[in-house]
Amino acid sequence: MIIAGEDSRRRSVPMWTLVGLIIGSTVGAGIFSLPQNLASVAAPGATLIGWAIAGVGMLSVAFVFHVLARRKPHLDSGVYAYARAGLGDFIGFTAGWGYWLGSVIAQVGYATLFFSTIGHYVPLFSADNRWVSAGAVTVLTWVIFAVLARGVHQAAVLNAVTTVAKLLPIFAFIILAAFIGFSWDRFTLDFWGSGDGGVGDVFEQVQGVMLFTVWVFIGVEGASVYSRQSRSRSDVARATVVGFLSVLALLVSVSVLSFGVLSRAELAALPDNSMASVLEAVVGPWGGALVSLGLCLSVLGAYVSWQMLCAEPVMMMAVDGLLPRRIGAVNDSGAPWVAQLISTTVIQMWVIVFFLNETTYVQMVQLATVLYLLPYLFSAFYLVLLAVRGKGISHPQAGVSFDDSGPEIPRRDNRRHLLIGLVALVYSLWLFYAAEPRYVLFGALSVLPGLIPYAWTRRLRGERLFNAFEWCVVALICVASAVAVWGLATGEMAL
Repeated sequence: MIIAGEDSRRRSVPMWTLVGLIIGSTVGAGIFSLPQNLASVAAPGATLIGWAIAGVGMLSVAFVFHVLARRKPHLDSGVYAYARAGLGDFIGFTAGWGYWLGSVIAQVGYATLFFSTIGHYVPLFSADNRWVSAGAVTVLTWVIFAVLARGVHQAAVLNAVTTVAKLLPIFAFIILAAFIGFSWDRFTLDFWGSGDGGVGDVFEQVQGVMLFTVWVFIGVEGASVYSRQSRSRSDVARATVVGFLSVLALLVSVSVLSFGVLSRAELAALPDNSMASVLEAVVGPWGGALVSLGLCLSVLGAYVSWQMLCAEPVMMMAVDGLLPRRIGAVNDSGAPWVAQLISTTVIQMWVIVFFLNETTYVQMVQLATVLYLLPYLFSAFYLVLLAVRGKGISHPQAGVSFDDSGPEIPRRDNRRHLLIGLVALVYSLWLFYAAEPRYVLFGALSVLPGLIPYAWTRRLRGERLFNAFEWCVVALICVASAVAVWGLATGEMAL
């Protein structure tokens, strides 16, 4: 039973606080590398088209999770819960496993960006000393694990400091680039990329833009998490729109203004922390140092929080019976130490793989984004099923219904939910199409090892491994993984 006083306190978060939470959780390290990332694949005209598509698509994704939180409030096991409810245990597990691996790879990407930025000022961590950076990433990762395993979580002060640290340089960049460094002639000189080789036609450029725009919006699905603390559901909807548009304005401003400061070719040749280099071109070295400091503080805060969150999907899948239950064990301090240990160990493995292959930050971003797309795609499909049929394809467990509970949805709202789901579904499918095929294949190869603990858990519980639909998905994963292995072995593909 919920005490009225407790419920009122729990639902006391105002809309503008929700907006701040959405902006703080979405704006991360990706924006600091955005000028180089986009310029490497597109000219200004195609970039603007890409942002228009991303704006509609990612807002629909954000609303998918908001609508599902309203329609299925009992599904509280994270973003993978909707895929599980709509498409069964194995698809739910695949979505959770992909989201977890995406977070793990993102961790390595954050650390790489952090130390490459420091390397600009401290030669010890320069690109010539990759293994020094790898050792530093290793030490940082295990130190954070030791802290988190003791149950010491990120304090509100750290969140506030890192949010201010990343927003102040971004605002400074926008103001200085707009009023001092921006040249309209430079911005429009090769607006569609026709005179600057290496980026292809407009359609190819827009394809290239897509995954980078998703990367910088990762976390927007978290808006629905705050619905329980909001004063009203309408506040959450309004906060989602306002927060999303605020983030979109920041991202578009940074990317568009950069094209007016340096040419596309010059931007494409910049290092990962390209925002610092652009501002340095406008006002001198102090501008680059300001952005670099903001980036380092932002990435460090994100690294701590995301390493803590990495354990969440693994722990929840263990609690839900998709992985061995001992993985969900919590120590006396309340920390899911087994899940954190597994996540930290896998982060360490990816550090070795990436540094052995000299994988760049951009390549890590592409692979992580493909894996993040799995829960987006399946959740959008589940909303479409709910709007059309009122339930998913099948119930994950015999005798347990995940679809029949929830509030009554008026017909008009249901039609609106169907539109949202269809837009998000088409957008997610388009993103897979826009991705480089090798990253889709490598994503399948990353998912393949998860079949072992999943199958082991099913056998221990005396449950059937896969139904007919799931066997088809398993076969598809195996075929794609075989192609990826063949490509790696023959040198046709590289990570």
